[in-house]
Amino acid sequence: MNQQHNSLKNQSISKNRENSYLEFKLNQQTGALLSINHIQEAIAIPITSVTAIPNMPNCILGLMNWGSHIIWVVDLPKMFNLECFDHRLRQYNIIVIQIEAMILGLVVQEIKGTTKLNIDDICSPLGQVASSLVPYLCGCIVQQEEILLVLDAKNILESNILISENA
Repeated sequence: MNQQHNSLKNQSISKNRENSYLEFKLNQQTGALLSINHIQEAIAIPITSVTAIPNMPNCILGLMNWGSHIIWVVDLPKMFNLECFDHRLRQYNIIVIQIEAMILGLVVQEIKGTTKLNIDDICSPLGQVASSLVPYLCGCIVQQEEILLVLDAKNILESNILISENA
């Protein structure tokens, strides 16, 4: 009985070390993950549903209606200075993230699905990725064929690129 209790206790500890993430592609070459704790929805919408706003940084695509909110939509690869995807598409794949009252739509190339990761598998991004990406990362996962970026939703929402000087 005591051994069974210890076994169950060890299983719950190992489950606590696993977190769920949404996996997606920023562009053809770059895969990324975002904790589902900050994701409200992953949707595909027609590009006509995003209203462009003049005189904004080039990574900000515009505004969209999301439920009872009007939210900013950001081209995430462009924000990260990565090779962008083809904007001649008919729809955007958008990940809606929220931390407290801050909500933002992130446009990505492809949404792949959810995955569970052991937090011990996340390693430092230093030396693995461009230094300009590091402020937006919790770390990275090194796999055989690619490096998956583990994004930090809070740092994306608080990026200087998105904060207006007039706010």
